[in-house]
Amino acid sequence: MQNRNSATPMRPSENSGFIQRSNSLAESVYDAIFAQLMALNIPPGGRISVDSMVRELNVSQTPIREALGRLEGEGLVVKTHLIGYSAAPQITRRRFDELYELRLLLEPISAAKAAAGMDEAKLAFLQEAGGVMGRRDGSDERIRYSTFARQDAVFHDRILDVAGNELIRETLNHQHTHFHIFRLMFHSRVTEEALDEHEALLAAFSAGDAQAAEKAMRTHLEHSRDRLIPAFE
Repeated sequence: MQNRNSATPMRPSENSGFIQRSNSLAESVYDAIFAQLMALNIPPGGRISVDSMVRELNVSQTPIREALGRLEGEGLVVKTHLIGYSAAPQITRRRFDELYELRLLLEPISAAKAAAGMDEAKLAFLQEAGGVMGRRDGSDERIRYSTFARQDAVFHDRILDVAGNELIRETLNHQHTHFHIFRLMFHSRVTEEALDEHEALLAAFSAGDAQAAEKAMRTHLEHSRDRLIPAFE
């Protein structure tokens, strides 16, 4: 959730892994590696060779190292002395359960608080991040999934921002909750069902209904947890 201002990932060429040139090469390289991590093309614990990325993405080492440093800060990449970079290990079932227990304690009440103080500007702020308007985006599933992983992180972070409890927001940000959870399973169902739940949350926010927002958030988190538990089986 540290990437609230990240650009939408760019679609790779159909014939290669080369990224498209843009005004922000470092951002595009970050997007490309992030997408591979989310889609499990780079598996948890897998080595990430800078030289291989240079060849795959057709860029120099500098933007790749910048992107890997940013991903390290987000908890998705680990740098080991004398060994190099690797994808972070997958979270354990115990850690998964603990994260959802924490979220269920903090996010439903935050959603209620956000709804109680809703106005048009705040609602627009949340609608922009909900991802609902772009749900029929025709891009390939790998890109769509990684894009939604970040949209979902931004959406939840903005709800906490509107709720106004910075300590709760910082606590959840520090856990890098969304990225680790989305990396558990690459499946279109995760995206589509979550978008339905985002719509329910936005409806409650639009109505300024604190009770409905709290219930919608609790349902969203419980369903998210249940969708991803099979990854541990």
